[in-house]
Amino acid sequence: MAARTKARKRAVDLLFEAEQRQVDPLKLLAERVAEPHTEAAVPQYTVEVVEGVVAHRDRIDELLGTYSHGWTLERMPAVDRALLRIGTWEVLYNDDVPDAVAIDEAVDLAGRLSTDDSPSFVNGLLGRIADVKPTLLA
Repeated sequence: MAARTKARKRAVDLLFEAEQRQVDPLKLLAERVAEPHTEAAVPQYTVEVVEGVVAHRDRIDELLGTYSHGWTLERMPAVDRALLRIGTWEVLYNDDVPDAVAIDEAVDLAGRLSTDDSPSFVNGLLGRIADVKPTLLA
């Protein structure tokens, strides 16, 4: 598994855990950086992703709610919410990652971590956000 893929997976884990425990994701991130709870330290890209998602979360959630036809954020599986938030952040706010790579990575993680329907749902929603990206950033 590539380094950024592992970092994304770690970001999903952190965002998911923070939501389930109802704690501040940045506080949890700081705890994990100080004491990783695994053999590996928290990758720098994980830190960037979590901080980016938190910084833009209101806008990201607004967009996910707008473009997910028939699904509210609350109805989505928690893992999918974390994946979609990360994917949306990468598509809209991280110029270092091509949109197609961000979407492919989110779809791949959805296939490994969530429901059978999640990969196509994540692909469709992130694809739509990528399609309308020029109007969102204007």
